[in-house]
Amino acid sequence: MAKQLVTEVKVQIPGGQATPAPPVGTALGPHGVNIGQFVQQFNERTKDMAGTTIPVVISIFNDRSFDFVLKSPPAAVLLKQAAQVAKGAGNPKKNKVGKVTVDQLKEIAKTKFEDLNAPNIDQAAKIIAGTARSMGIEVEK
Repeated sequence: MAKQLVTEVKVQIPGGQATPAPPVGTALGPHGVNIGQFVQQFNERTKDMAGTTIPVVISIFNDRSFDFVLKSPPAAVLLKQAAQVAKGAGNPKKNKVGKVTVDQLKEIAKTKFEDLNAPNIDQAAKIIAGTARSMGIEVEK
């Protein structure tokens, strides 16, 4: 008999730094999943992305086994790294906190492309540029 999917849990965890503490423990604990095993596998697969927030979709099956898929980091996290700022502007219309180039936008768009709903890299870069504007990061032509 095939395993039946019970639920899918979505969490965002810093790469290579997962611990059984919240948010991992509180998300997986009620479903009876072996949290230590998940933490070990996640940290092994994300050790090269240390410190970067990574969204994870964890599929939990009826026999308490699990499988997880790593998504690309959020655009906001990648933009903050590219612009070298700690956080976005409180009021992005008035305050600008940093600058990114079009080349940096395209690089971020290539990283996120499989998770974006865009037909090509140029359109994906426009999506990322919109995120940058909403964070108070200027896009240099």
